Amino acid sequence: MNKEFDSQFKLDVKSDFDRIYVSYYSRMRRFAQSYVISAADAENIVQDVFVKLWSGHSIITLRTCVDNYLFSLVKNRCLDFLRHKLVVDSSRKDLAMNLESLEYIDEQISEDIDLEKVLVEAIDRLPERCRKIFLKSRLEGKKYKEIAEELGLSSNTIENQMSIALKKLREDLRKFLPAILFFIV
Repeated sequence: MNKEFDSQFKLDVKSDFDRIYVSYYSRMRRFAQSYVISAADAENIVQDVFVKLWSGHSIITLRTCVDNYLFSLVKNRCLDFLRHKLVVDSSRKDLAMNLESLEYIDEQISEDIDLEKVLVEAIDRLPERCRKIFLKSRLEGKKYKEIAEELGLSSNTIENQMSIALKKLREDLRKFLPAILFFIV
């Protein structure tokens, strides 16, 4: 079954399907499971590959051996699965944070928390260089290039410091963000 890598050969999927399935199914499932962890997800991925193989053309012209072709299909399905899972997991984290923030709004409103004071305190907790760059950018409205020239730093340093500042502020203010947005918009 292993042919030269650069040679082309035809694979008759319909007549060879049983042999291909028996020869490759368990290896492909183990391969998929090593990346997606869940046995059920790995099994679904491999089954999808075989369904695609069966429902596609009855004759496939390959430029590689069957092993490489099938494992490439499984690899690509695993990549798609993992990318989708990252998006879903990220959404879950965002939704959890939004839920927590919305629940916290009641406490903020009932306790009449001074949101401006909370924001100023969060900015004051930033490292000195981050705080200075953040204030020049957000309060003075200066562009990164202007700040870099003024402070004698590179534009990349300014971008990195702003990234650090925004990340720290997001973390510090995550419970207050919906309320801050509500009151300032």
